[in-house]
Amino acid sequence: MSAASIRNIRKRALIGELLSGTFLNLGSSISVEIAGQCGFDWFMIDLEHGSGNWEVLGRQLQALNGSATAPVVRLPENQPMLFKRALDMGASGVMIPQIGSVEEAKQAVASLRYPPEGIRGAAGSPRASGFGSNFNEYFARANKELITIIQIERKEALDCIDEIAAVDGVDVLFIGPLDLSISMGIPMQFDHPLFLEARRIVVKAALKAGKAAGLTIPNTDQLEEAYDTGFTFLAIGSDTALISQGLRQIASAINDLKS
Repeated sequence: MSAASIRNIRKRALIGELLSGTFLNLGSSISVEIAGQCGFDWFMIDLEHGSGNWEVLGRQLQALNGSATAPVVRLPENQPMLFKRALDMGASGVMIPQIGSVEEAKQAVASLRYPPEGIRGAAGSPRASGFGSNFNEYFARANKELITIIQIERKEALDCIDEIAAVDGVDVLFIGPLDLSISMGIPMQFDHPLFLEARRIVVKAALKAGKAAGLTIPNTDQLEEAYDTGFTFLAIGSDTALISQGLRQIASAINDLKS
């Protein structure tokens, strides 16, 4: 695997390009391979709430060989060892859940980057560097091209959102709507004035710092509204939801004929 396989979406995100993605929760290399043929800019392979594990992640990343879509891995927690493992396997970046402070954001950036900018341990043999054949090129590019996505899911993050956004290496402020609404005491009330204000605050902080604002939405019906309000790094649905919805629609149509 060549170091050229880093799908560099970081620069595109930071200039405010609209980048589309979806969550891949099934832990399936087949669903990843199918999605890789569909024209998305990035995928979120979910190791926080998804069904996969590290062994499956390797097969999922292999399934994207030949695809232009950037694979991003959502880690289960903000731990340096997890960053190292996902990136060494060939991820183009990471998403870190439940960031609530500047210190946590700085730790995430440091875990993604090689010294002297960070603390990521180096090895010449992992898949990301072509199993040893392209380490010098990968090492030269990694700190500049791997993307760091910080999830805003805790109320306390809103109190220091400008400071979090200003951290060098934080590239995307990505709202997790469900967790954030629960943390704010308004679970699943995504049209609540307080939640809409939280969205506005995150977008404002991202734009001020020259970063991207991200959001997950359930379907394309909300795409235009999200983009118009400043979100440019958008996840639409998931493999789990799309399969479930599609099968339910088919079953419902058949059952309608039976009634």
